[in-house]
Amino acid sequence: MQIRVGYELIYDCPQPTPMILALHIHFTRVSDIIVPDHLITSPSRPLTAYRDGFGNWCSRIVAPQGQLRLTTNAVVNDSGEPDIVVPSAQQHPVEELPAETLVFLLGSRYCETDRLVQIAWNLFGETPPGWARVQAICDFVHNHITFGYENARATRTAWEAYNEGVGVCRDFAHLAVTFCRCMNIPARYCTGYLGDIGVPPAPEPMDFSAWFEVFLDGRWYIFDARHNTPRIGRVLIACGRDASDVAISTTFGPATLAGFTVWTDEVTPTDA
Repeated sequence: MQIRVGYELIYDCPQPTPMILALHIHFTRVSDIIVPDHLITSPSRPLTAYRDGFGNWCSRIVAPQGQLRLTTNAVVNDSGEPDIVVPSAQQHPVEELPAETLVFLLGSRYCETDRLVQIAWNLFGETPPGWARVQAICDFVHNHITFGYENARATRTAWEAYNEGVGVCRDFAHLAVTFCRCMNIPARYCTGYLGDIGVPPAPEPMDFSAWFEVFLDGRWYIFDARHNTPRIGRVLIACGRDASDVAISTTFGPATLAGFTVWTDEVTPTDA
């Protein structure tokens, strides 16, 4: 199957403002790209690209004073298969984990392992290690947090999401990631496109989505505490310790997001 993905973001800046953008399809999906996700700016501005410490493709730009429009419209191939489910996947002892996964055991800006570790062990200490434990964490978070865009708050941490019981997809991901790390399972935060493919259309406007991955049996597996069911058509943009590592834009000066549109739609080859 083929999926069209893209966005239109409009920023208002009262002065020239340097920005870092994490908006490119992840390098692991490069072979699937049919129409590239070139970042188009209006007015035209020079861009430079780099790969960050987590392997994500990022862009640097100086937004002009006034309005800046960022857009892309890409098409990718997708298997059409739902997220992989491997109930037999085993948890690694910490001493046997690859060195590059260890950073995803540590606390981070939005994932306060120190505040949630005892709660995590109280809740999940009796669950079987490995896939079943991660699924138990997803089940708990899915039922514990009530989703609603009216509850969005950019500063909400995993600890606050646990205590408030409300949030959006990033809050589900942050709390699940934190619980996994507390249980010695490497977990990383992911952001990308996830359309309503194979499920009833959601009434809310399309948005970027957040999920997470855990390291079991020598590889990373996708989990999604918000939807808590395998989904079709995820297109990864970036992954990191938490949302602070993969923000769609980081501005070094005042900037207001004045327009925000995201699309993720299955298309036929003739449409693309």
